[in-house]
Formats: sequence, structure tokens, C-alpha cells
Amino acid sequence: MNINIKKILKTILPIALGVFLVWYSYNSTSIENRKQILYYIKEANLFWVSVSILFGILSHFSRAIRWNYLIEPLGYKPKISNNLLIVLMAYFANLGVPRTGEFLRATALTTYEDVPFEKGFGTIVTERVIDVLMLLLFVTITLFLQTDVILGFIQKKGVNLNSIFLLIGLGVVGLLFFIFFIKKSTNAFALKIKSFISGLLDGVLSIFKMKNKWAFVLHTLFIWFCYVAMLWVIKYAVPGTESLTISQLMVAFVAGTFAMAATNGGIGIYPIAISQALALYGISEVSGNAFGWIMWISQTAMIVVFGAISFLVLPLLNRK
Repeated sequence: MNINIKKILKTILPIALGVFLVWYSYNSTSIENRKQILYYIKEANLFWVSVSILFGILSHFSRAIRWNYLIEPLGYKPKISNNLLIVLMAYFANLGVPRTGEFLRATALTTYEDVPFEKGFGTIVTERVIDVLMLLLFVTITLFLQTDVILGFIQKKGVNLNSIFLLIGLGVVGLLFFIFFIKKSTNAFALKIKSFISGLLDGVLSIFKMKNKWAFVLHTLFIWFCYVAMLWVIKYAVPGTESLTISQLMVAFVAGTFAMAATNGGIGIYPIAISQALALYGISEVSGNAFGWIMWISQTAMIVVFGAISFLVLPLLNRK
């Protein structure tokens, strides 16, 4: 397939899927429920919505500071203000074309802070590896806290638990075999994979060799605390969700995080994922959908507004 066609499909398909899911969600909801969801969204407690947006901004600010802990050992020290504007620009860009934000971050860092592209991009890859590890940690914690509910949901859907455990076992065995093969193989492709994995491990392990390693760890924990807090405070903005506990909301958090990766910024699928997760705890379709849409609209609006401002302000702050 032509490379340009592949690029176009990678851009269009997630957007098309998101639009379809918005249409599906709209048409699968009764007229009465639609009116009630819109009412809940309009009447949402703006104080708690603002607190959720504030947590979102704090997470980006913390990410901008943490980024320097990866860059400084390379011999550079960008301005925190530039880092923040670049991070916001990147998230804004990802809403349009997924994954372009990472390249934009590295390019902007080269343009405004003279950090070589490959070095800047390497720090971003390290960040992403850390984020994946944190997500796996949160998934594990959620599975531990809500084991009965999650297993009950899986069984209710007719999925055989023994089959799942068998697949997990086969997956672990396959992974171990793959690692053994990569270690022993002298094949050119295997050597490339080995080099790539080695580079990722070096990037992660370098965190424990850096000067500000504990500050880096604390910022990482704070960023993910903000992510959960953004969702948690919205329960006070939507009628019927106030009684949700933090462990119950963790299920919605994990579901929403995976949904964000499915379409551009989670358009269409994020509210559905949140609603389905909250339904496990007796939250009505109306309250669940309103919760998901309020969360998605507020955070997306924050990224669009501050991301667009960053595109304009960054060149002005760096005129010289």
C-alpha cells in the first residue's frame, strides 16, 4: 500500500470511528434520556468541573518540570515555560493526528532550546515508557481492589475465565520464548529488536542514575494522581454519582484511559467507556453518560484552548 495512503488512513480512521461512536451513542439513547443527559451537562456544578480542569493543568505543569530532569543530564536546561507550552501544543496536535505531538515536541525543543532532535525525542520515548509502566501499575491496583466486580462482569458477558487464564499463560510462555530467541539469535532483525529494547531499558534505568531521581519519581506520582483526581471530582458535578468510591472510579479511570487510545482524544468512545464502567456500580445510563461527556468536554476544551494559545505564545516568547 502507498505510504501516503497509509498516513491518510491512520489520520482519518480514528476520526471516522470517533464520529461513528458519537452517532451510535446518540441513536442508542432514548429521546427522554437524551434530554436528561443534556440537562445534567448544562446544570453540572461548574466549581467541580473547574477543579477537574485545574488538576489537568497541574499535571501538564508537572510534566513540563519533570521533562527537564531527563534533558539536563544531556547538557541542556530548557525554560520551564517553553516546556509547558510545547507539552500543551503536543497534546493539541494529538487531537488532530495521533502521535504527531511527540514529533512536534522534539522539533519545538530543537527550534527554541537548541536540543538536538534525536536527544529530545529520546527523552520523550523514555517518558512514554514510564507512562506505560504507570498505567500497568494502575491496572494491577484496580484489578486487585475490584477483583469480584471485574470477574463478575467478564463472566456475565459469557467469557470463560479458564480460557482467559490459559491465554495469559500461553502469552507468558510465548514472551519468555521470544526473549530467549532474541537473546540467542544473530539474525539482523533480531539484533535490531535487541538494540531497541536495550535502548528503552537504558532510558528507564537512567532515571535511577540521574541527579534528581526522587524528584522525577515524585512528579510522576503527582501527574498520575492528578489524572485520577480529574475524574474523581467530577462525581460531585453529576447527580447520582456522589457516592462512588475511589476504587470504583479507578475502574472508570482505567476504562477511559484505554478508550483515549482508540480514537483521537477519545472522541465518541470515552463517554461510552465511562458510562459502561460506572454501570457496574448501579449508576444509571443518564448519569454515566453525563459524567463521561462532562469529563471529556472539559478536558478536551482545556487542551484546545491552551494548546492553541501555546502555538501563538511560544514564538512570541522566543522572538530573539
